[in-house]
Amino acid sequence: MKILYAIQGTGNGHITRAMEIIPYLQKKGDVDILVSGIQSDIELPFEVKYKFKGLSFIFGKQGGVDIWRTYWKMNSMRLLKEIKSLPIKQYDLIISDFEPVSCWAAIKAKKPCIGLSNQVATLHPLAPKPENTDLLGKLVLENYAPTTYNYGFHFKSLDKNIFTPLIRKEVREIKTSNDGHYTVYLPSYSDKRILKHLSTFENARWEVFSKHNKKKYKYKNVTIRPIDKDLFLKSMASSQGVICNAGFGTTSEALFLKKKLLVIPMKQQYEQHCNAAMLKTMGVKVLKKLSSKHLEKISEWLAYKKTVTVNYPDNAEQIVDTIVNNHAGKSMLDTNYESSHYNIFQ
Repeated sequence: MKILYAIQGTGNGHITRAMEIIPYLQKKGDVDILVSGIQSDIELPFEVKYKFKGLSFIFGKQGGVDIWRTYWKMNSMRLLKEIKSLPIKQYDLIISDFEPVSCWAAIKAKKPCIGLSNQVATLHPLAPKPENTDLLGKLVLENYAPTTYNYGFHFKSLDKNIFTPLIRKEVREIKTSNDGHYTVYLPSYSDKRILKHLSTFENARWEVFSKHNKKKYKYKNVTIRPIDKDLFLKSMASSQGVICNAGFGTTSEALFLKKKLLVIPMKQQYEQHCNAAMLKTMGVKVLKKLSSKHLEKISEWLAYKKTVTVNYPDNAEQIVDTIVNNHAGKSMLDTNYESSHYNIFQ
């Protein structure tokens, strides 16, 4: 069986999840890997057959996606060429972790595409939603990488096809401690803004991992480090708590490591606000943004001792078995299948 596993390359959560999924997929057949996107800090330790630009969201420095840079980087003609160039018909099973090229190529070829992502779960009817619905953000989430059948990941299992997070082996095996510092990863904020606000908490030690700086330096009680996945994991495992955006990967790992967690969802990222809504129901502190107005809430969080208890079993093999058992051998859609997405290729 020929399997295409397509991965979104914006952010790190998709890549770390793929590290757990791919070995089990390789037991089921011949696996080709596709990665599109340009914002990940982690290299995938497997051969990647297809590398595309795809549709990447560009992180800004004011707490959200940089809409103008995202638009400037977008090239619809290039994307269409990538979609048409992918030899999608040769695959017996297509799995997409919120990766658009594979999804749209499958639509063009009228082949089923299996969605396997956190984004799928945030749209589930039982998943908590943010109080203020972002209709445009919801529309983008629903149509960015459309799939035929969906399996998802959330912070809590919602039904038989919505699983708890996959936690990579390195995280499961690392020893935890409390060295008194707080680990921070807020790639959508500038170092200047982070330093301005966190340095006001004189009794706290901060280890900030930055996408915007290539050298380590210290300012008062804040240490800025360039992105390094191994150092970041060590810092998080030995921390007193973690502050990060409301993406899925780092938040899941912080919860698994039993670390006190505070999240600040990115602006213009609907799925992060959905993640934050779920985390809030679990007792995780959620801030609207990093600003002077919200410093008192950070102070309250620093004084708070309780952590959230979760149970995240190692279920990667079970998930792969479920998908293969349900969809292997069904490489074409029913001839009566209709999709409003087909007309883009007319």
